[in-house]
Amino acid sequence: NFLPVFGIIALVFVFWKNAWVSKQEEGDDKMKRIAKNIADGAMSFLKAEYKVLSVFVFTVAILLYFKGENDMKGDEHISSGMVALSFVVGAICSALAGFIGMKVATKANVRTTQAARTSLGKALEVAFSGGSVMGLGVVGLGVLGLSGLFLFYNSQFDKMEEQDGF
Repeated sequence: NFLPVFGIIALVFVFWKNAWVSKQEEGDDKMKRIAKNIADGAMSFLKAEYKVLSVFVFTVAILLYFKGENDMKGDEHISSGMVALSFVVGAICSALAGFIGMKVATKANVRTTQAARTSLGKALEVAFSGGSVMGLGVVGLGVLGLSGLFLFYNSQFDKMEEQDGF
């Protein structure tokens, strides 16, 4: 029951590191303008990608549900809904990790460049912190999504067993 806590801990670290990266100096006005253009372009790309991805995820989830329905007999059809739900939760966690990663990566790029003007060690620290946000974001959301599904499905099976008298 404590599994989601590890995902939450990873996400707390993600937000903490993101805040630290945000506090680093951005550089001069030209660097800020270029960084803003890059960030705006990255967010536009993600918006367009997620529109297409949402249609794909919705379609595949429906196919997973109904394909499972055709292959199952009796009460076992519940598992096809679980497969479809798991697919959707995984897609949402993945998209959210990509969004968080892109946000911090575009933020960290200009700050790493500015830090490199004074110290390579500081630049490495900023770059590594920006990268750790993406890495731990993926891990944290994965653990949170998977453990959340596990706890949800486990509670559903417990309810079914109680109804069946087991």
